[in-house]
Formats: sequence, structure tokens, C-alpha cells
Amino acid sequence: MHTEVPSIDETLVRRLVAAQFPDWDGLPVREVDHQGWDNRTFRLGDDLAVRLPSAAGYVPAVEKEQDVLPYLAGRLDIAVPEPVALGAPGAGYPFPWSVRRWLDGTVVEHADGLDTERFAAEVGAVLRQLRSIPAAGGPAAGEHSFHRGAHPSAYSDEVVTALDALGNAVDRAACERVWAAATATSWEHPAVWFHGDVAPGNLLVDGDGRLSALIDFGTCGVGDPACDLVLAWTFLEGDARQVLREAAGLDADAWSRARGWALWKSLIMLAGSAGPGDRAEHEQVLASVLADPVV
Repeated sequence: MHTEVPSIDETLVRRLVAAQFPDWDGLPVREVDHQGWDNRTFRLGDDLAVRLPSAAGYVPAVEKEQDVLPYLAGRLDIAVPEPVALGAPGAGYPFPWSVRRWLDGTVVEHADGLDTERFAAEVGAVLRQLRSIPAAGGPAAGEHSFHRGAHPSAYSDEVVTALDALGNAVDRAACERVWAAATATSWEHPAVWFHGDVAPGNLLVDGDGRLSALIDFGTCGVGDPACDLVLAWTFLEGDARQVLREAAGLDADAWSRARGWALWKSLIMLAGSAGPGDRAEHEQVLASVLADPVV
């Protein structure tokens, strides 16, 4: 059954906070400039952030992050969001929601003058560190992670459907070669921690342009870490891609699967939901995927 979600705005957040956390009632509420797709985020006072799922499919991430983030936070050298409170449905809003510590920084996609090679090295080091954290008992890749961390073949049907829809607009034979290579191997090691959405909007840098935080662990879990390498095609170019490859410390098979993840996302966006302002971006990613295997 479809769950009706009211407008997620500052008024709703004020009502929820006042009803459930009266100690914070009266703190200013401001919508943040950068918004993701899965959640809406609002700053609460100077030190807190309120995060609300935008649809039912993103609700499982709320309690998962409440459990996972404190565990990962003490084991990573950069900051991750710190849960402070868990809110309940109310004021017409049907889902649980969370309050986190506010993290200062600039999302990478809005950072000026970024040294992308240094940044790539820092991201690779964090991914190595994330993989090194004991994963026993962590959430196995599956529906909660939108199959990130699972085998990319989970989306083979979507790739075929997208290629059928796009027709001559893309080089189908080249796409099929990339996808075949991506699905020909699998992670043959114990499951490790993955983030699931290592994207420019989920990486923060400080005033010196150094990586300072990794946010939005809604698609995290334990499984195959190849999905965390797509930044090579979605943001990095040239030498910075090779820097990430060396720093991340994963083999050519993992990079082939990562390339498949990047291919899948660009294809489905171009075939179904890329708006006019997004199309050029996804076309550029697809071109990068087809041109550069980074292996």
C-alpha cells in the first residue's frame, strides 16, 4: 500500500521536534542547501541535523544507521554522522527519522580548487580502512542496500531494459562488453564493509580541501566493496583515477565490477529518470565508463 508523505519542510520538522524533543524546541530549523534523493536534511540549531526519509523504501536505513554509525565512527580516521536521537512517526509524517550531530565541511561537488589527486588518495585510504573493520554481524548486502555490495548481476534485467529503451542513442555492443566483464567475476573473499554510495555529495572536505567526513551510510553493509569505486568515473578524471586505483588496493576484477556499477546507473538514469539538467552529466559518465576501464 502506498504511504502518503506530507511535504517535508521546515514547518514539519519544527512540529516533530517540538512534540518529541521539547528540549530542542525553539532551535532554528533551516533546510540545507545540498539535498540527497533518499532523505531530506535540516539543520537544527548550530550543532544538530534532522534527517527524514523521503519514501518508504528508505526507512530501513534509519535504524540501520543508528546501529552502524557508532560502530564505524570509532574505527575510521575521518568523521561520520553521529546519531543523537531517533524520532517516531508523527505530525502526519509516517516514518521514523533521526537527529545527528552536524558535520562542518563542504560537499566535494561544490568545493573549489580541489586537488583531485590528493583527494583520490584520501578516499582510497578511507576505503581501505573501512574494509579493514571487522564485519562479523554487519548487515549483509541485500534489499536494504539496494543490492550495493551484492553481485552486479542483480541489475542485469535493468541493464537490458535500459539498452532496449535507449536503442541507437548508446553503443549497445560496447555497453554489453562492459557488463559481461562486470558480471564474469565475483568477490571471492570474506564480506567486508562497504559504504554503497561514495559520491561527491556524500564526501566533505575542510577549508584546506582535505577529506574530512563521509556521510549518508543508508546503503552501507558488508559484502563486495567494488560498488565503492564508481567515483572513478562519476567524478575523477585522468591521473586522479589511477591514484584512486592504487590507493584503494583492489584488484582488476573488482574494478571491472565497479565499472559495471557505474554503467548500470548511467544507463538507467538516461533511459528513465534523467531530467534535462542531468542528461549531460549521465552521458558524460557513460562516455567515461566506455572509454576508460581504470584497470
